[in-house]
Amino acid sequence: MVDHKHHKRGFLSFLIMWMLRNSKMNGSEITDEMEKRKDRRFSPGTIYPVLKRLKDKGLIIDDEEKRYSLTKKGQKELLTRIDNFFKTFYDLEEMEKYLNNQSK
Repeated sequence: MVDHKHHKRGFLSFLIMWMLRNSKMNGSEITDEMEKRKDRRFSPGTIYPVLKRLKDKGLIIDDEEKRYSLTKKGQKELLTRIDNFFKTFYDLEEMEKYLNNQSK
């Protein structure tokens, strides 16, 4: 059985890390930006646990103003996740080609 909750958390952590790649943001700014991107409001009860997990893993840090940023480890992890993302979608393209060839 697929754990959709795990995948959603993984996607949220990826999206948060992506948003933090170039600038520091606080939790409210992250929530607002996610709403713009996803056309959906994420509650603090959804965002802050993800931020805590990322911080506990050493992927992000926060300053005295609670503005989050990626660590060096977080930057490396983001690159790994981007690479995995593209590999996954490459596989999907290959599957589509296979299906198209099978239907001929």
